[in-house]
Amino acid sequence: MAEGKQGESQGLSEGLGLDEMEQLDDSEFDLPEVVAPPSLESILNEPDDDSFNLDEQNLDIFQDASGETSSLVSLESLASDKPLAPKKKAHVQYASHGSILRHVVLKGVSAQVMSAADRVDAGMPTAMAVSHLVAIGSSHGLILVFDPKQVLKWCLGSTAVGAQYGAVSALSINHDCTRLLSGFAKGQITMWDLTTGKLLRTITDAHPPGTAVLHIKFTDDPTLAVCCDSGGSVFELSFKRLMGMRTCESRCLFSGARGEVTAIEPLLATESVQDHPMKEVSLLAMASLSKMLIVSLKPHLKVLFAHPLKGEPTTLPVLAWQFVMIQITDTTRIVDPVLAFGRGNKLFFFQVSYQEDEIKFSALQKMELQYVIIAVTWVNSRTLVLVDAYEKVHVLDVRTEEELEVIDISDVQLVYASSFFKSLATGGNVSKALALAGERACYNSVVSFSNQLLFLGTKSIHVMTIRTWMERIDLLVKQNKYIEALSMAESFYLGRARAVVGLHGGLDRRTQIIADKMLDLLLTYVDVSMTTQCPASGKIEVLVQHYQTVVPVCVDYCLLLGKRNPTLMKDILFGGIYDRFCQDPIARGVFLECLEPYILNDNLRSVTPQVMKDFMEHYQHKGLLQNIEACIVHMDVANLDVHQVVVMCWLHGLYDALIYIYNKGMQDYITPLEELLRVLQSAIKSNKQLTDDQIKLGNKLLVYISCCLAGRAYPLGDIPPNLVDTVKSEVFKCVTVLHTKDGTEGEQTYPYLRTLVQFDTREFLNVLALAFEEPEFNTEEGMRQRQRIVDILLQVMVESVGFTPTQVGCLFTFLARQMARHENSILVNRLLFEQVLEFLASPEDDSRHEERQQALLELLNAGGLQQVDEEKLLSLAENARFYRVCELLYEKRRDFDKILACYLRDAARRQQVFSFIHTVMTAYGYSNEERNAVHREAMTQLEDLVSINSKKTAQLVITDFAHSLTEIVSKLDPQPVVLYDFLQGLFDTKEQVMMKDPVSTEPSVTEKYIDLMCRYNPQGVMAFLKNNDTYRLEETLQICRKHKSLEATAYLLEKAGDVQGAFNIMLETLVSKVKVLNQLMLSDSANTPTQDSQTQVAVSSVQTNLLVIIQILQRNSGKMQEEEREGLWFPLMEVMLSPQRKHRDSLSQEQIQAYKDLTRHVLNSMMGYIALPSILQKIMQDPAYNTGKFGEIRELLLGMLDTYNYEQTLLKTTNSLLSHDLHWSLCNLKAAVNKGLVPRQEDCGVCGQHFSITEEQDSVIVFSCGHAYHTSCLQSVGCCHMIEGTPHWSCSLCNVARREAKTGRGRTLSWSSATAASKQVEPLPSGAVSQPRSHGDALLSPQQELSYSQLQKSFKGPSRLAILAELKRAAKYEDSGKPQDQKKIFSSSSSILQNENFQLKVAAPPVIE
Repeated sequence: MAEGKQGESQGLSEGLGLDEMEQLDDSEFDLPEVVAPPSLESILNEPDDDSFNLDEQNLDIFQDASGETSSLVSLESLASDKPLAPKKKAHVQYASHGSILRHVVLKGVSAQVMSAADRVDAGMPTAMAVSHLVAIGSSHGLILVFDPKQVLKWCLGSTAVGAQYGAVSALSINHDCTRLLSGFAKGQITMWDLTTGKLLRTITDAHPPGTAVLHIKFTDDPTLAVCCDSGGSVFELSFKRLMGMRTCESRCLFSGARGEVTAIEPLLATESVQDHPMKEVSLLAMASLSKMLIVSLKPHLKVLFAHPLKGEPTTLPVLAWQFVMIQITDTTRIVDPVLAFGRGNKLFFFQVSYQEDEIKFSALQKMELQYVIIAVTWVNSRTLVLVDAYEKVHVLDVRTEEELEVIDISDVQLVYASSFFKSLATGGNVSKALALAGERACYNSVVSFSNQLLFLGTKSIHVMTIRTWMERIDLLVKQNKYIEALSMAESFYLGRARAVVGLHGGLDRRTQIIADKMLDLLLTYVDVSMTTQCPASGKIEVLVQHYQTVVPVCVDYCLLLGKRNPTLMKDILFGGIYDRFCQDPIARGVFLECLEPYILNDNLRSVTPQVMKDFMEHYQHKGLLQNIEACIVHMDVANLDVHQVVVMCWLHGLYDALIYIYNKGMQDYITPLEELLRVLQSAIKSNKQLTDDQIKLGNKLLVYISCCLAGRAYPLGDIPPNLVDTVKSEVFKCVTVLHTKDGTEGEQTYPYLRTLVQFDTREFLNVLALAFEEPEFNTEEGMRQRQRIVDILLQVMVESVGFTPTQVGCLFTFLARQMARHENSILVNRLLFEQVLEFLASPEDDSRHEERQQALLELLNAGGLQQVDEEKLLSLAENARFYRVCELLYEKRRDFDKILACYLRDAARRQQVFSFIHTVMTAYGYSNEERNAVHREAMTQLEDLVSINSKKTAQLVITDFAHSLTEIVSKLDPQPVVLYDFLQGLFDTKEQVMMKDPVSTEPSVTEKYIDLMCRYNPQGVMAFLKNNDTYRLEETLQICRKHKSLEATAYLLEKAGDVQGAFNIMLETLVSKVKVLNQLMLSDSANTPTQDSQTQVAVSSVQTNLLVIIQILQRNSGKMQEEEREGLWFPLMEVMLSPQRKHRDSLSQEQIQAYKDLTRHVLNSMMGYIALPSILQKIMQDPAYNTGKFGEIRELLLGMLDTYNYEQTLLKTTNSLLSHDLHWSLCNLKAAVNKGLVPRQEDCGVCGQHFSITEEQDSVIVFSCGHAYHTSCLQSVGCCHMIEGTPHWSCSLCNVARREAKTGRGRTLSWSSATAASKQVEPLPSGAVSQPRSHGDALLSPQQELSYSQLQKSFKGPSRLAILAELKRAAKYEDSGKPQDQKKIFSSSSSILQNENFQLKVAAPPVIE
C-alpha cells in the first residue's frame, strides 16, 4: 500500500485484503451521464436490438498488483487430507502455472448426507448454500446444516413437510449466519433461525401459486430478500415484526409475462466495505434469456442499466459480482464492484461506480470463449472460475483472458435443477423456452464463498481452493519437477504469475521472500542432481549431458537473483554451488565450460579469482586457448590474476587478451604495441612467407592502432575520456619513432612504420586516412604532424628500395587523395608523381603487369596525374599495354570506337566487348556520330567478334545491326567456316531469345545457312528445316539434292506435295540399310561382340528410317484415295517381308524375329488407313507366312483383330454420341420456335395505334426482336414477301436499322435473338397491357462495326446442325453396306469433313430436363 493513504480507505482494504487486489485506473473510462434513466416498463417493452455492439476493446483495468484477496474463512478444516486424483486425460495443466486449484471431498458432510438419505429418507441433495455454515437441501424437503468441522448442527424440516412442499429448490444464508431462507418446488418459502433451529416464517403467498422457487437471496439488509420463481417473475420480500408478529410483504420487481428471469444476484457488501455507497442503494442484477438488468431496491425501485443477451436456446445466463480496488491517484484508492455476466460462450464485464451522487456503468472487456458456460464465480479480483457444459472447470485470468487450468469434474455428478425449471412438481406449467434452457441449470449446485468453490454432487460435496504460491511450488517439488518449480518461482519473482495467493507486504518484502525460497530450491536441486537424479551407470557422455542440463539452470537463476544482490549471487554460485560440483571432476569441468557463453554474452563479467584460475587451467588443459582469449576480454580485470594471465598470453600468443590486460588493468596502451610490433618485425625480416598466426597478428595491430587513433578501446568498448588525447599522441609517437629504445647500430630509420608498410601498405594507409579525419589533425599542430607522416612515408618508400609497384602506387594514390581533400596543407613534389608514372608504365618491365596497371588506375582516379600531359599519358599506357588506362582516357575524349579496340586487345576482357557495343548503341548519352564510329569499328573487327563468341555476335547483330545483316553475310562469305559459326549463332539466338521486335531474315541468308549446314553439320539440317520457314522451297530442295541429304530432301518433297517422291527417296534409303543389315546377319556366324554391336546398330538405323517413312505416310494417307494409299503402304511392307522370304533358311530365329517385329510395326501403323481384308490377303499370299503353323502369325492376326474390334466399338460409341447431340440440338430449335414472344410496347411500330384498336380482318404479328405490328401496316411498308405461296414477314424497324448500317449511319446490335421468326397473334382486348420486354441494344461505331465483322468471319463455318447431319448420313451408309462408289461420295473433296481447316469442337451436351 502506498504511504499516506486515507485512513478510511486503509481500514476498508485491510479488512477485505484489498491491499493484494488488482489496481484499476478509472480515469480512462469516460461514460456519458444518464439524464433520464429508463424505467422498468420501458425496458420490458423495448424490442431486442440486433445491432447492439459492445465495444470489445480490452480496457485492461485488471492491472498487476501485489497479490490476491485472501480467504475470509478457510474450509481447510472441512476437507480431508487426501486430494482427489482427477482424470489425467481431462485435466489440462499448463507448465507455466502449475496446479492452481486443490480438489478435495468433504467426506464427513458427504457421508452424513448419504446416511440421511438412507436412514430418514431425506432423499437426494438438491440445493446448497455456504457461508460460515454449509446448508444442503434434499429432494424430500429436509435441510441439513453443518458447522466448519463437518459436524451436523441442524436437521431442519421433515419428510411430511417435504411431501407437502416438495423438494428444496433454493437456499440462502444471511450475512451473520443467523437466518436461513429455503424455497421449495411447490412454491413455499420458509425462514429458519440457525441459532435455535426453529422455524420462524412460512410464506405461501409471496409469488403466484403453481410455480417453483428457482432462486432466493438475502441482501445486505437482513430484513430484505429477493426470490425468483419458475414463471420468470422476481419478487422483493420484506420481513417485519410488529407486536410480536412476524410478517412478510412481497413486491413484484419483474413480471415473467414480459420475459422470464432465470438468474438473480444481489450485490453483497462484506464487513470490509460496509461504508461503501453502493450499500445504500442495494443493487440487484437480473438476467432473462434476452436481457440483463440492474435495478436499485433502495431508496426506491429504479432501473439503472440494461444490456441485451444472446445465445443458443439451450443456454442460461450467468451472473457474478466482485469488489475490485481501483487506483484514482498515487495515494488514493477506491473499491468498486464489477459484474461479470453472459450467456452461451460470451462473457461481459462492467464496472459500477458512484460518482457525484450518480451511479455509472463502464464497459471493461468482453470474452468470447470456445465452450458454453453454465456457471461462473470469482475466486479473487483477478481470477475467474467457469464451468462449461461438459462439466469442466476452467480457471481464467481476467486481465489477459489466459486459461490457467482445466479440471474435469464429471466424476462429481453435479446436481442439476432442471426439474425445478420445468416446474414438474406443480404440473410443468412453464414456457417451452424456459424448460429447454433449464436442462443444465446448476445455480444452487455451484456455490462460492471467499476463494473457495463448492460443488454439490449427487453423492458427495466437493471443494476447490486456490493453492498458495508456496504450495504450488512445493507440489512440483514433491513430483520431482525441480526445473518447473524454479520456473514457477521465477514467474512469482518477476511478477508474471497468475492467481497468486499468500504473498503479503510491500514489493521488496515479497521479492525477498520469493528469493529466499528460490535459493533453497536451487540448493536442493543441486543436491538432488548430484545424488538421486544423477545417472548411476552408463557412458561418461550420459553423465556430461546430465550436468550440461543442470549447470545452466543454476547459473541462470543465480544471475536472475544477482541483479538485485550481486554479492549474494557470487557467494551462492561460486560458493556453495561450485563447491558442490567440485566434488565430482566431471561436474566441475562441465560447470566451468558452461560459464563461457555467459561470459561472452556479457551476462557474467565478475568471477572469483579461484574460479577464474580453475577456468583458465581447465581450458588450457583441453587446448581451448582461443576460448580463453575470447572470455578474458569480457571479464573484469580486477578479478583476474594479472601476472598469471600475462604469462599465459605471451606463452600462447593470445594477443587480444594481452592488449586487453595492459589497457584495462594497467592503463598502458604503448607497451603491448611496441612488443607486438617487434614480433611482427622479426617475422618480416626473416624473408619467409608469413604464417597465418603472423598475418592475424599484423591485422590485429592495424585494428588496434586504428581503434586507439579513433578513441575506441580494443577489442570492444571505449577508451576513458580522460585518456583519449594521451593515447592518440603516444600511439602516433610510437608508430613514427625514429629508432627503437633497444635498437642496434644498423637499425633502419622508422622501424615500426616501415614494418607496418611492408606488412600491408594499403590497409596501413587506410588507417592513416581514417586518423587524418579526426579533429586533432585540423589544428595547426595536427597539420604539422600530418605533413611529418607524409614526409616519413616518402622517405621510407620512395627513397628506399624493396617496395613493389603496387605498394608505391598505393602510396601515391593515398597522397593524391589527401592532397585533394586537404588542399594546401600537404606538400609533395609533383615531379615524384611523374617519376612514379614512368616507373609504373615502363614497357621494358613485363613483371607484375596487372599490378602496375591497377596502381596507375588508382593514381589516375585519385587525381594524382593532373599535371601530366594527357597525350603523353596515353602514349605510355598504350606502350605498356595498359588497356584499362587507355579506356579511361579514351572515354574522357569520347573515342568509343577506340575503346572497342581496347577490349579486343585485352585478353582478360574480350568477352565484355559485346555488352560495351550494345550499351553504346542503345543507351542514352551517345551521339549518332559516336554510334556510327562504333558500328564501323565493329564491322571491321567482325571476324574477331565471331571468333570470340558467335552467339553473342549474332545477338548483337540482331539487336543493334539488323539492317547490316546482308552486308555482314557477304563480307564473311569468303570464309565459310566463320560464316557458318556466325549464322549458327544467329539462328540459335532467334530461337532462344523472345525479342519484342523480331527481325525477319532474308530467304537467301537462311538458304546460305542450310547450304553451310549440309557441309559442316548434316545431322542438324532436318531439325532446322522443321523449325524454320524463312527459306524458299525450290532453292532449298536443290541445295539438299546437291549435298545428297536424303532425309531433308524427302521432307521438302513432302512439304511441296510430292508425297510419292519423298516416299521413293526414303524407301531407297531403307532398302540400302536393309541390305546392309542382311549382309551383317548373314556374315554373323562367329557371333563376336564386335559383330553383335554392328548388327544392333544396323537394326536401330533401320528402325529409325522405317519410323520416318511411317510418319510420312500417316501424315498424308488421310488426303489420298485407297488405291494411292495401297500403292505406298504395300511396297513398304514388301521391303520388310522380302528379307524374310529370301533368307528364311539362312537367318537364325532371333534375326527372323527382329524382321517380324519391324513388320508388325508396319502392319499396326497401316491398319488405320488400309482395309483389313487387303492386309490379310497380302500377308497370306506372302511365302514367309503362308506356310507353317498358324502359331507363327497368330499374335500378328490377333493384334489386328483386337485393333479392328476397338475401332468398331469406338465408331458405335461415337455414332451414339452424335445421335444424342443431334437430338438435343433439334429439341433446342423446336423449343426456341415454340417459345412465346412478348412485345416491347403496346402499340404498332408503324401506325402507332394501340393493339386494342384493331380491325376484325387484321391481326398482330410479334417478332422475336420484340417489335409488334399490324399485318396491314407491314404490308403497307413492304415487309411481306410471298415465297412459294407462303407469306414471309420481316420487322420494319430492324430493316431500317440494317439499311442505315449499310449507308454508314451506324448499326444497332441487339444482344437478344435477331432472327426473322415471327408469330401471328390475336388482337389484345381493350385495356389489356402487355409486359414490355427489355433488350440491351448497343450502337456500334464504324471501328466497332469493322471489328465485329472480323470476329464473325473468324468464327464463321459450317453450322453445327449441318455437321451432325452429314456425320449421321455417313454412318447410315456405312451401316447399310452401300457399294464402294457411294461411300466415296462422303470422302470427296466437296465434303466439309475433308476440309483441311475443319475443326470439330466436341463438348458434352447439357442434361435435358
